[in-house]
This record gives sequence, structure tokens and C-alpha cells, in this order.
Amino acid sequence: MTAAPSQAVSNPVKGILWMVVTGLCFVAVTALVKTLGERIPAAESAFLRYVIGLVFLIPVWRELVAVRLTARQKKLFALRGVVHTLGVILWFYAMTRIPIAEVTAMNYLNPVYVTILAVFLLGEKLAMRRAMAVAAALLGALIILRPGFRELDPGHIAMLATALLFAGSYLIAKIVSGELPASMVVALLSITVTIGLAPFAISVWVTPTLADLGVLAAVACFATAGHYSMTLAFASAPVTVTQPVTFLQLVWSVLLGALFFGEPADPWVILGGGIIMASVIFITWREARLRKSHRTPLVNETKG
Repeated sequence: MTAAPSQAVSNPVKGILWMVVTGLCFVAVTALVKTLGERIPAAESAFLRYVIGLVFLIPVWRELVAVRLTARQKKLFALRGVVHTLGVILWFYAMTRIPIAEVTAMNYLNPVYVTILAVFLLGEKLAMRRAMAVAAALLGALIILRPGFRELDPGHIAMLATALLFAGSYLIAKIVSGELPASMVVALLSITVTIGLAPFAISVWVTPTLADLGVLAAVACFATAGHYSMTLAFASAPVTVTQPVTFLQLVWSVLLGALFFGEPADPWVILGGGIIMASVIFITWREARLRKSHRTPLVNETKG
């Protein structure tokens, strides 16, 4: 993703507006998948979304064909494909099972998981302040889930695993990002995930209607638009400016769930999501202050 711009070219208002658009796009993705319900299996929905999304690789096709990967890079991209494939399946499953606001709030755990995994996989140090922020984020997750006080849906467990798997995918991308152009890293992810999803989709295949395909085409468009607008936000303002705006996604999710899906606003979900988001903002701020070369990803950077 584009690095934070210098103050000379920074445009905070523009960056914030683009991040607002990003949030609306990703909430639209969740809502559209939810409209499919369990009519189309999660693995098939995810597969069709990625197949349709391959159209957006046409502009970089020549560059993609010409790229030559080392044996190590092939293994890393294959591993990322497997990890991300599982994450996408569980994410699509969770979106059909639990309220939109809960999917959004629990997705905020992605950067927190990255921080934890980076300690064990990349040998990064976890300072006391960041450790406290991570602990606060996990407390936020407990507030959302409230185990023992309500019955947990399999979608909640799926979303916890989704955030962890996407975090692993990001860390692999982090390793190869200095070796290949960002466009190739994204393109190869799209291809490997499409291949990875194929056998899962075939095993549970249900013939989709034209309406179903239309919804999934819209999902692909909104997901692509979301990543594009997020890149424009990064190019317009520092991450410390754009990161807090991602909390608006929870607001959009609560409103959308209440208006179109009959999902009442849950104050515990809003509270837990707020705690997680505050922790992510603090971690991002610390990263910016320390000017680390390996920063924590934003909430949406790991989305499929």
C-alpha cells in the first residue's frame, strides 16, 4: 500500500473523505453477501466473487505473465493462498450467520492479531504500551462475544478465525512486498485464492441464479472500489489521520443492520468495537511515532 505522504502534500480532508468511501464500500460487501443468506454455500459464494474479480486483473495481465518467481516465493505465495482461502470461506460464512455490526467490529481484530503474530513469526518486540493495547483489544472482543452470558453462534468462532487467518496472510505479504510490485502481490493473491476456493466450491455446488450472480458481481465491484479508495486515502493523508475514520464502518453497519435486516443495535457490540478500534489507533500512532519500517496494517488491508 502507499506510504504515508509527507506533510507538504498531505490533504487530511481528502484522505478522510476517501476513507469514509472505503468504509461504505466494505460495509456494502458485507450487506450484499448477507442478502444471499445460506442459499449459496459460503465457499461457492467466495469462489464466484473471486472468479468475477479476476476481470480486474486484465490491466496487469502482461506484467503478471512476465513475472518470474523464485522457489521460495512460490512457496510463500502458495502458503498465503491456502491461509487466505480458509479465511475468505470463514468470512463469507460468518457474514451469513451473525449481525453485520458484529462482523465489522470483530474484523477490527486483524491488526491486533498481526501485532501478536509478528512477535512470534518475525521476531518483533512487543513493548509494554503495545502489549496493553493488545490486551485491551482482546477485552473488547470478549465484550462483543460475552461468552457465558449468551449463546455463541458458529459465525462468531468463524470470525475470530477469519481475523487470525487474514493476519497471517498479511504477514506473508509483508515478507514478499519488498521483492515484487504491489500489483503483482495482489494479483497473485487473487489467482491463488480462486484456485484454492475451487475444490471447496465444487464440493458444495448449488446452481446460482442470475440474481445471485448479480449480487456477487456487485460484491466484487464494491470490494475492488474499497481497496482503490483506501489507496487514495493513504496517498492523501497519514495513517494516523485516516485510521480513526475506519470506526465509522461500525456506525454504518449498525444503521444498515437495523434498517434492512432487522438487527437491533447492540450497545455491547458498539462498546467492544470501540475499545478494539481505540487499541488499533493507539498501536498505529505508536508505529508512526517510532517510524518503524514494518507497520501494523489498517483494518481493511487484510480483507479479501
